[in-house]
Amino acid sequence: MAAGKVPCTVVTGFLGSGKTTLINHILTGEHGKKIAVIEVGVDDALVLDTKEEIFEMNNGCICCTVRGDLIRILTKLLKRKNRFDHILIETTGLADPAPVAQTFFVDDDLKHSLRLDSILTVVDAKHILLHLDEEKPDDVAFADRVLLNKIDLVTEEEKREVVRRIKAINRTTKVIECQQARVELDRILGLQSFDLEQILAMDPAFLKDHHHHEHEHEHEHGHGHEHEHKDDDCAQCAAGDPDHSHHHGHSHKHDSRVSSVGIECEGALDMQRLNEWLSTLLQEKGADIYRSKGILNIAGSDDKYVFHGVHMMLQFGSSAEGLGKPWQPGQPRFNRVVFIGKDLNRQELNDGFRSCMADANGSGSNGAA
Repeated sequence: MAAGKVPCTVVTGFLGSGKTTLINHILTGEHGKKIAVIEVGVDDALVLDTKEEIFEMNNGCICCTVRGDLIRILTKLLKRKNRFDHILIETTGLADPAPVAQTFFVDDDLKHSLRLDSILTVVDAKHILLHLDEEKPDDVAFADRVLLNKIDLVTEEEKREVVRRIKAINRTTKVIECQQARVELDRILGLQSFDLEQILAMDPAFLKDHHHHEHEHEHEHGHGHEHEHKDDDCAQCAAGDPDHSHHHGHSHKHDSRVSSVGIECEGALDMQRLNEWLSTLLQEKGADIYRSKGILNIAGSDDKYVFHGVHMMLQFGSSAEGLGKPWQPGQPRFNRVVFIGKDLNRQELNDGFRSCMADANGSGSNGAA
């Protein structure tokens, strides 16, 4: 984590999910943290009825409303940098979280002072499936954490189905259950999800196709403990195979067009081919690729490369820059990548990525990423 940078979390979610309730808990609760909350895409439904652009709360938190330029209000807040520990950026209503996240990639001044910590999506356990069936799963696709609110309104079977659908869209996200949007802040803040070093810890389990429709994933609860459980999760569906029909004991009429594709393979990649393939992929499909991340083994180098991206914006790093350790002698080398997006073609992505492999003797171009 970059020293001195203020962490920022983007909070998104469907209308009525409990996002506003969560924000109000943060703005009024005695949690001991000084947090600035920025509302983006404000319409008539403000969290606080105030005409002030920056409003300080009794618990030391700050509420801001943005009717114009997010970069301007962030710059203004930085002048009060020693006054708070974290920034929450709430995308109000139907605002798209992607432009907010991309702000941290493109503005040089902000990159020196702020860091994007994670994207949190709040969903209503009772009604989330309706939103997903209406082809509005983007918020789930972007999420590093999904706050599954109002779990008291659904049965255990309904809850399992909700988690299954969330995981079919975004297999890398973690689900935190809660009621009335109450959750310990340490479970949703300070995650460092966009730090490149975190990608080195990426769990390979979700990349693998599991026989008999078994897929294991971590499932967190908002009341202070976590456990693992298995749910019926079809790898082909999660990978975006539109021709695959599935029967898990009961019928699902709607499977989202948004899904995750994971690829893992051994061998070394040719850097030039990889750059060309990624550039072409993002030019042609970048609008539909919401999130991407990966660990890479590059031919001719002992450095371990990592990347993550939001749409067309990619950030690369390597062990040469202090991100983890280089490949060790005798250590198995691998490539592990994930794409989350809409209408993904697993076969095309898999074939395209594997076309970037260096030939058997390791020859190939090794230009900078």
